[in-house]
Amino acid sequence: MKVAEREHEQVVSRRGERSGAHVIVAIHSTALGPALGGVRMWNYSSPAEGLADAMRLSCAMTYKAAAARLDLGGGKGVICIPKRNGMRSDRRAMLLDFADLVESLDRRYITAEDAGTSPDDLVVIAERTDHVTGLPVERGGAGDPSPFTALGVEAAMRACLRQRLGSADVAGRRVVVVGPGHVGEPLARRLAAVGAELVLSDIDERKRALAAELEAEWLEPDEALVAECDVLSPCALGGAIQPQNADLLRCEVVCGSANNQLAEQGLDATLAERGILYAPDFIVNAGGLMHVYGEIRGYSAERARELALGIEETMGGILETAAVRDITPLQAAHELAEERLGAAREPAAAA
Repeated sequence: MKVAEREHEQVVSRRGERSGAHVIVAIHSTALGPALGGVRMWNYSSPAEGLADAMRLSCAMTYKAAAARLDLGGGKGVICIPKRNGMRSDRRAMLLDFADLVESLDRRYITAEDAGTSPDDLVVIAERTDHVTGLPVERGGAGDPSPFTALGVEAAMRACLRQRLGSADVAGRRVVVVGPGHVGEPLARRLAAVGAELVLSDIDERKRALAAELEAEWLEPDEALVAECDVLSPCALGGAIQPQNADLLRCEVVCGSANNQLAEQGLDATLAERGILYAPDFIVNAGGLMHVYGEIRGYSAERARELALGIEETMGGILETAAVRDITPLQAAHELAEERLGAAREPAAAA
């Protein structure tokens, strides 16, 4: 077993006994409660890349929970799919190996769905550990969190449009959704329903059918990122905005569900200098976390919906703070989260 430490409380990586796959859990903070974060199953180029992803994403989860005022810490799970184990027959073995790792962490980490995993995968994980949330409704869980994430993204989008363009109305606004997947698809459907001028893009050509259904324009991913629009909404994997394309964006607002949309630190300032409002991703995509939090604390679909809709008010406050203090929204969001984390750490330090 390999254990790595940085600013994280605990990071554990080991090779699964059944599958041979590297399974990883990164616990960034439990200052506010148990660390919650989904498990990502992905074809990483190396276990080191998977480890770095888990550490980066777990940090974002800490800030997401803190800014959302939830009594949760931040964590993340990763299953690195070995090239030789890419066949579906090995999936169960990888999930069980990950479940054993979760169970070994003494309730410090709760897992959930993420990129590459599904509610059915969570059912397999639940065979070996109780520390899992987001199970299907028929298995006693709250079900898929993606619609709640999409609801929160739309709410954040309204706050951004109000701040940047003077009206929160999405109708008639040109919105480019890059990655209409688990979250991007329900978001696209919501935007189409309220009359947005919708553009879809994905590396998966099969998503063209969704574009046709919603009467949306289709663009290839490289074109979509630099298309002229009111809102660019990255909803696939992170790192979409890079130094190479930040100066090419032609949008008023960047507001999407993907984690870590900025490939490097400082790109929020680059966008701000160009007059582009970047909505901090860990504020925008907190709706799914609010949904699974309800399952942990006593689930109410209506309460989860209220919390997700409240992202509009939270984002509005962050944007107002950023404008008054002449800082970026990302800096303002970090300060909001740090304020709550600091308050939680002070009693612990005194004890």
